[in-house]
This record gives sequence, structure tokens and C-alpha cells, in this order.
Amino acid sequence: MENEFFVGWGTLSLINAGLAQAKNRSGLNWFFLSLLLGPIATLIIVVSDKLPDNQH
Repeated sequence: MENEFFVGWGTLSLINAGLAQAKNRSGLNWFFLSLLLGPIATLIIVVSDKLPDNQH
């Protein structure tokens, strides 16, 4: 049972990293933040606005 919890938490962190990258944010930073905050990080990503593209 405990291993399933960690697998689910890790999967959520990967999903959050993908969501963050879709909003032009650092996927790696959000992955680690999600390991700490879990579903709270998901909520923050979902309600945050997409950052503008950095095209020069």
C-alpha cells in the first residue's frame, strides 16, 4: 500500500512538470516543488496564467 502512494505521488509530480512546461515555466523546478507539495502544486499550476513566450 505504501509503495502505491509513492508511485502515485511521483506520477503527479511528472504530470505537474508537464503542466508547468505547457505554461512556459520550469518543469524541473515544478517537479521538485510537486514532490514537496503534491496536489497543492497542481492547484497552483492550474490557476496560474501562462507566461509569455521568450522569442527574440
